[in-house]
Amino acid sequence: MAKDFFNEDERKRIVDAIKVAETNTSGEIRVHLDKHCPEDVLDRAAYWFEKLKMHKTELRNGVLFYLAYEDRKFAVLGDAGINAKVSDDFWDDIKELMLAAFKEGQFAEGLEKGILESGKQLKAHFPYQSDDVNELSDEISFGD
Repeated sequence: MAKDFFNEDERKRIVDAIKVAETNTSGEIRVHLDKHCPEDVLDRAAYWFEKLKMHKTELRNGVLFYLAYEDRKFAVLGDAGINAKVSDDFWDDIKELMLAAFKEGQFAEGLEKGILESGKQLKAHFPYQSDDVNELSDEISFGD
């Protein structure tokens, strides 16, 4: 099961990275884990993006980190609000940062690095507001 892929310490590191990244931004970050990805990875990430209601954030500034570990597929998907502000190659740069760790079998570390880097960009474009509400759960969601 996908829920068993990360041990307790790794899950905590990933959730802590989300909390740190969201400390300075109104942006929202989620991580979803599947064992298998039966279709194009971006289509699957988009499916989970909608299912997790990430498109419902006020400023459309959600970011989903999707990983199908058995199939060795992953995607980073940003909503319209952030995609309008970051450079075209921004997500590719984050994916390359993550891929270096993934190639070493360090999936939790790769996610942690990608989350923290996206948090820096979210901070630049969507700074934390005093009335900010955490619109989405910081917990990892799991599929199959």
